[in-house]
Amino acid sequence: MVLVDAPRLDLGQTALTPMPDRRTLPSSSPPEHLFPHLTPAQVARVAARARARRFVTGDVLLEAGEVARMFVVVSGEVEVVRPGDTEQVVAVFRAGQFTGEMNVLSGRPALGRVSATETGEVAEVRREELLTLVQTDVELSEIIMRAFILRRLELVAQAVGDVVLIGSAHSAGTLRAKEFLTRNGHPHAYVDLDRDVEVQALLDRFHVTQADVPVLICRGSAVLRNPTNRQIAECLGFNAAIDESHVHDVVVVGAGPAGLAAAVYGASEGLEVLVLESTAPGGQAGSSSRIENYLGFPTGISGQELAARAFTQAEKFGAHVAIAQRATRLRCKSRPYMVEIDNGEEAPARTIVIATGAQYRRLSVEDAGRFDGAGVYYGATPIEAQLCRDEEVVVVGGGNAAGQAAVFLAQWAKRVHMLVRSATLSETMSRYLISRIEESPQIELHTRTEVVGLEGDRLLERVRWREHPAGEVETCDVAHLFVMAGAKPSIEWLAGCVALDAKGFIKTGPDLTKEDLTTAGWPLARPPHLLETTLPGVFAVGDVRSGNMKRVASAVGEGSTAIAFVHRVLGE
Repeated sequence: MVLVDAPRLDLGQTALTPMPDRRTLPSSSPPEHLFPHLTPAQVARVAARARARRFVTGDVLLEAGEVARMFVVVSGEVEVVRPGDTEQVVAVFRAGQFTGEMNVLSGRPALGRVSATETGEVAEVRREELLTLVQTDVELSEIIMRAFILRRLELVAQAVGDVVLIGSAHSAGTLRAKEFLTRNGHPHAYVDLDRDVEVQALLDRFHVTQADVPVLICRGSAVLRNPTNRQIAECLGFNAAIDESHVHDVVVVGAGPAGLAAAVYGASEGLEVLVLESTAPGGQAGSSSRIENYLGFPTGISGQELAARAFTQAEKFGAHVAIAQRATRLRCKSRPYMVEIDNGEEAPARTIVIATGAQYRRLSVEDAGRFDGAGVYYGATPIEAQLCRDEEVVVVGGGNAAGQAAVFLAQWAKRVHMLVRSATLSETMSRYLISRIEESPQIELHTRTEVVGLEGDRLLERVRWREHPAGEVETCDVAHLFVMAGAKPSIEWLAGCVALDAKGFIKTGPDLTKEDLTTAGWPLARPPHLLETTLPGVFAVGDVRSGNMKRVASAVGEGSTAIAFVHRVLGE
C-alpha cells in the first residue's frame, strides 16, 4: 500500500495544482485487514455474482469520478491512482485482493483511477451485486466491510481524496465546510490561508475576495467559492437522483441516532427506505466528543464514530441516504404522503418517520447571530477545539452535551468557564460528568449565571455575563463561546400537519388526547400506535418527540420501535 501526504500547492504555477509527496507513510491498520487476500473459494463466490473482465497492461478499468465499483483481481495486477498533473499511486492490488472503499457501497463516484499494470483478469462487482453479497455471505461481508471501513479511515487520516479546501480559521464558511466534509467522512486536504501567505497572494491574483472564502477545489477541476453544503454534496456526487414516481415504504426525515436506527432496522427487514438528512449523519449527537454511557462501549465512543457506523450499516442493507437534502414541507393531505425537498425534488411515501431532532436555542443577546462560526459555536468537535488551544473558552449549558463539551475542551483550552442558569448540575447531568467537571482544574463552574452581551469587530473578542440575578456584570476576554442550552424542535417543515405540545414538540401515541384526534380528523377505528402522530403511518422519534428522554440509547430504541409499527401500518 502506498499512501502519501496531503497535497501541497505548487505556488510556482498559475493554477492550484496538488503536488504529492510520494514517500510511503505508515498505516495504523494491519495490512491483512486493509488488503486481505481472498482464498480461491472466496474469489469463486464473488465471481459467481460478478462480471469477468480481461485486461492488458495500460487498460483503465475505472476512471476517477465514475460510479465506484469493486474489482477482485483473479490474475495480473492493478493499481489505484489519484489523477492530477503528477499522478499519485494510492495502492497496488494483486491476485486474490480487491479494490474499493466506502464509495462502492454508497454508489458515489470513485476517488481514484483503477488501471492495469500487468495483463490479467478481474471480477467486476457493481453496487447492487455488492449489497447482495454482503447481505447474504457472512464471511465475505466481514472481510469486505472491514477493509472498506479501514481504507476510508486511512484516506481521511492522510487526506488522500478528491477535495482541496482553502480557507481561514477566522471564516465561518470555512468552519462549516470543514465540519460538513469531516462529519460526512469525506477525505480532503486543507490549506490554511492564515499560515500560507503565498497562497493568499495567489488567490488575490485570481480576485478571490474574503467573501469567496472558503474555496473548494473539487476533483481537480471544479472551483467552488464559498459553497453551500448542498453545492459541495452535488459536486462530490453524494446523492443519486430520487425517483419521484416511486413510492417508498418509509421515508425517514433526519439521520440522527433515531433516524439511523429506523433506517437500519427498516432496510434490514426488507423495507424500501429513503433517508433525508439536511447536513450530516449523527444529528446533534454526531457533534458529541465522547459518549461514555452508551451500552456496549465501556471506554466511550464519539458521536461521529457512532453515526459513521450506523450510516455504514444502513447503506449495507440498502437504505438510500440523501445528504444535504432538507425536507421543506410535508404534504400531509395527499396519499401517499409527499415530502418536498429543498432541491425541488419530491419523495412519495407510504409511511414517514420524523426524526428531525432539536437544535440548541440561539443566545438571546443582541448581535449574537453575527458571531455564528466566528467565535460562537453550537457544537464542540475537534475542529472547533483546535481553534481554542491554550485559550480561555466559555461553555453555556447544564446538560450532558454541555458537560461533555466542557470536559473535552479542557484538554485543549487554558481555562473553561462553564455557565449554567440553575444552582447545581445534578438535575440535568450524568453523575460521571459532574465528577469530572468538579475534579478538573481547567474548568470553572459558574452557577445561576447567564450571558448578557458579546463584543468584537469581525470576530468575537469578549463575553459579558452576570452571576446571580442581581449580581454585577463581569467581562472576560474570550474569543470562543460554545452554546448548548435549551432545545428547539425542528418542525418548521410540518406546517401544522401534526399535534404539538406547549413547547412545540410532536405528541404521539398515549400522549394524544381525544381532542387532538378529533381536531386532526383521525380516520381510523384504532387509536394511534406508540410513537404514531395524529397522521396515520407518520411516526415521531428522538428529540423531536414530546416526552423524549434526551439520551442516545432511547433515541435508537425509538427508531427501531417505530419500524415495528411501520410494518403494522403497511399491513393494514
